[in-house]
Amino acid sequence: MADKNHVPKTTTDAGIPVQSDEHSLTVGRDGPIVLNDHYLLEQMANFNRERIPERQPHAKGSGAFGYFEVTNDVTKYTKAKVFQPGAKTETAMRFSTVAGERGSPDTWRDPRGFSVKFYTEDGNFDMVGNNTPIFFIRDPLKFQHFIRSQKRRADSGLRDHDMQWDFWTLSPESAHQVTYLMGDRGVPKNWREMNGYGSHTYSLINADGEKFWVKFHFLTDLGDGNAYLSQEEADKMAGQDGDYHRRDLFDHISKGEYPSWTLKWQIMPYEDAKTYHINPFDLTKVWPHEDYPLIEVGKLVLNQNPVDWDTQIEQLAFEPNNMVPGIGLSPDKMLLARGFSYADAHRARLGVNYKQIPVNQPKTEVHSYSRAGAMRTKNAVDPVYAPNSYGGPAAQPDLTGEAGLWHSDGDMVREAYTLRKDDDDFSQAGALVRDVMDDAARERLVMNVVGHLCDGVSEKVLLRAFDYWKSIDKDTGEKIEKGVREKLGGKSDAPGMASAQAIEEHEPAE
Repeated sequence: MADKNHVPKTTTDAGIPVQSDEHSLTVGRDGPIVLNDHYLLEQMANFNRERIPERQPHAKGSGAFGYFEVTNDVTKYTKAKVFQPGAKTETAMRFSTVAGERGSPDTWRDPRGFSVKFYTEDGNFDMVGNNTPIFFIRDPLKFQHFIRSQKRRADSGLRDHDMQWDFWTLSPESAHQVTYLMGDRGVPKNWREMNGYGSHTYSLINADGEKFWVKFHFLTDLGDGNAYLSQEEADKMAGQDGDYHRRDLFDHISKGEYPSWTLKWQIMPYEDAKTYHINPFDLTKVWPHEDYPLIEVGKLVLNQNPVDWDTQIEQLAFEPNNMVPGIGLSPDKMLLARGFSYADAHRARLGVNYKQIPVNQPKTEVHSYSRAGAMRTKNAVDPVYAPNSYGGPAAQPDLTGEAGLWHSDGDMVREAYTLRKDDDDFSQAGALVRDVMDDAARERLVMNVVGHLCDGVSEKVLLRAFDYWKSIDKDTGEKIEKGVREKLGGKSDAPGMASAQAIEEHEPAE
């Protein structure tokens, strides 16, 4: 903290002392401003450029810093140093919404991003996840279309429930995630009481070369992870405090009330994946806990707020391709695509040298053959090519066989995953409704869906939505249909609304 009796001198960005923070350089006290007022020009020019482009999805969010400490011996599964007994690693975390822009309310109904950067001694390991253990789609070719359907129309610039439900009902694999979204987890009470999941299937390798498949679960230590705001509470808070979740996290850490999560893994033996009754790499599916129970790994604690939100949070860049020895990717198509897309998004948004921004720099030394480009701050050192005979860094052939390598063969095709015995799009969503939610949660689910469907969803999409929900759970689907019919009765003149009578007339005969 600065000495109150010694106020530092204002300088330009070049460190040159500034004469005044209030008055421009003019010709006389009342004359025009002059072009050689370089400090004024610097202030105006920097102001015009001080907002970097926002993230495409996950634009609104915030985060904090802390540490991860291993509390259990999991060396039988991985040789990654970050997960060795007693290891303690600095971390950075970011929470976010998916569809909203940078200034949107925190309490819109939306999945929540949950991303963790581990600054390990072998480089950065990034876990990019959500507050749900699954996602809407399983093929990355649909991702761009999905995000566009959740954002804004081309004509009006408005978000539109009709295009959201149009996409969802034409993409039945979305049913599991949509059920989470329309339930209590669609608007978490705050980030501190929210679970986080890696969602994807990752690979691990131990010191003996044995491989395993793994799913990451960060379970909040402040409850069961299901603390929520009702739709009415969320709508009210969106008007009262659009930064409610950001403020809550910052204020609690400021008071020394540090949030924490227990990391647990589900481990699948490598060979099990070949014959498991569902595709273990399908991002729309969970692994039943009775088959692969949770095992404790360690504790994640946030105990430090950012001091400069722009440089430490807005420029914080997570990417699933940041895998350290002992951890790798998997045949999950979405994960493989994200291994490219996240890093490429950062290059576009922050510049090609974004990893030299302090918050993204690894704690270990970097010996890379990357050089030049905009915003580079570290000097390149000759030789700048490989192979070379001048002592440049050398690759490590002994890393062969790392996690993330698996056998695959076949013709190159554009087709869906091979279906397994119990692969379908609706059964896990139905189990979530019937077996996980209680009566009160199911009632809130119905109310949330009815309200969402009655807000501008077209007739043809409504009919598909009724069938969609009946495929998830017949009783829930019928309640949703009844609620929509009752709520839309007498509103046939509303733009985009279908009256109950009009719906009846367009229903196919039984």
